[in-house]
Formats: sequence, C-alpha cells, structure tokens
Amino acid sequence: MHRRDALLGGLSLCCSPALTWAPNADPPPAPLAVERVADGIFFRPGVDEDASAANEGGIANVGFVVGRRAVAVFDPGGSLIDGQRLRAAVRRTTPLPVRYVVLSHGHPDHIFGAQAFAADHAQVVGHQRLPAMLAARGEYYRKRLASAVGADRAGTVVMPTVLVRDRTELDLGGRTLLLTAHPVAHTDNDLTALDSQTGTLLAGDLLFVRRIPSLDGSLRGWLDVLATLKATPARRAVPGHGPTGVDWPGASADLERYLGVLLNETRDAIRKGIPIEEAVDAIGRSERGRWALFDAYHGGNVTHAYKELEWE
Repeated sequence: MHRRDALLGGLSLCCSPALTWAPNADPPPAPLAVERVADGIFFRPGVDEDASAANEGGIANVGFVVGRRAVAVFDPGGSLIDGQRLRAAVRRTTPLPVRYVVLSHGHPDHIFGAQAFAADHAQVVGHQRLPAMLAARGEYYRKRLASAVGADRAGTVVMPTVLVRDRTELDLGGRTLLLTAHPVAHTDNDLTALDSQTGTLLAGDLLFVRRIPSLDGSLRGWLDVLATLKATPARRAVPGHGPTGVDWPGASADLERYLGVLLNETRDAIRKGIPIEEAVDAIGRSERGRWALFDAYHGGNVTHAYKELEWE
C-alpha cells in the first residue's frame, strides 16, 4: 500500500496474509459483458436467480471504475469464475492496474470473485465489521456456493486488508471514490462508494431494484440509511441487484415502500398478538406481484423483522 493510502482518514490496516495466486491451466475465461454506466464506470448486471452452475454465481451487479492511473473493482463477483471473467473484462477495457477491490458487504454473491484478483496485489477494502461476518459465515457460504457452482469454480474467502471505519477516499488518479461505512441496515457491514466526477452512487445491496430485497441487518436501520443516502449528491445509482444504472434517488421508492410495508404490518401483527408463524403468511402480501423471487425471500424478511420489532 502506498504511504498516502495508509494515511487516509477512516482506514485501518488488517494483518491478513498476502493473497496467493495459482494460474489456471485452462484457457482464460471469456470477459463478462459489462455495460457503461457513466464515463469510466462499467458494470455487469446480475440475473434475478439464485446461484447455480448455469449462471456461475453471477447474480449481483459487479463492476469497476477506471481513473487515470488505476482501477477500483466494486464487488468482484459471486464466484471465482465470475471474478475471473470480470478481471478479463477489466483487462479488455484498460491496461491500468487494479489497485483496489472493494467489497460492498459480506454476502456470497458479492465477494467470492476476489480471489481472481490476487495477481494484481490489490488492496481488498471492506467495512470494519466485515471480517467478523466472514469469520462467522464465510466457510458456510463457501460450501453452499461450491455445491451450486462446483468446488473448482466457487473460490475462497478473501479477508479485507483495508478496513473503513467511517469515510475515506480512494484516489484512482484524477478520480476519487468516497467510501462510506454505514450503520446496520441491509447487513451490519454495508459500504457504498460515490464517484463525484459523474455523480454516480455505487450503492451495493442498500439498493435493490426489481429483485426483492433480503433483510440481514436492521429494518429500521435500513430505512434510516436510505433516508441519509437520498441526500447524497448523486444523479444516478448502481444497485446491488437490478438495472446497472438507475435514477437517484427516484429508484429507491419501491424499496422504501416495501420496507415501510414490512415495518408497519409487522408492528400491527405484533400489537394484535399474531404469532410469528402466522405473521409470515399474512404480512406484506400486497407486495407479492411487485418483486422477482418474492416467495423465496419474503418469508425470511418477515421473520427477521418480527424478531427485531417484537421487543421495541
């Protein structure tokens, strides 16, 4: 790490060992088809599915930002093969070095491609609470992913080498990304990036569009963080799931509505004494036709919200 980077406000260095790289004997993977979101910002849209061998774990929006001297990857892919294909897309786009790999949070569809960037010796950047989540869940996530996409394509857990406590800037040369570590919301380790040059907010899974959100942190906290993000000086956003470039803050309306329905109807069920097993089938049914994968994730959201709100 450059000395200037080590002195940036809000950063602390982790003592993770250096990444190792084992070249793949197979032909290089084909580059991902990325979309140009704004000048120097490229993202691959994920599919609205769960991870499988067919989609190679490529279910989240992942991409990169190109400066004059360096590249920052924002979420390296949902598997090793997904990350290798993203790296090939970077190399097809620019010869500049990948200096940073930013992990927006610890869910598997956003992190397991990090191993593909080991040869770049990039700093792996995450929220200060990310290491604890990966230590607790990483091996479980890896095994589940291996069973879905194949052990040789899944990848390994890569711990962040740089932690963000509050805010910090990544200098790519003529372009600065402002990273913000958020309070508990979608997870307890959500990180966003703002490119002031183009007014683009890289929101990670703090923003879902079209695909139903998954609650793994705090319902009330997520609504609070959304309200804060809406004041961000950005005119477009890249959500963690959905189209790669959406109007900001307009695109947050559906997510805010869903979370509001979940909050209000869960509170109402608790007041009425409806037990959690019945509440799962009663809360938020008006949202069912509005989201992809609703039946797969909504019940878990209700359960999480009920446990958070029943003692407030």
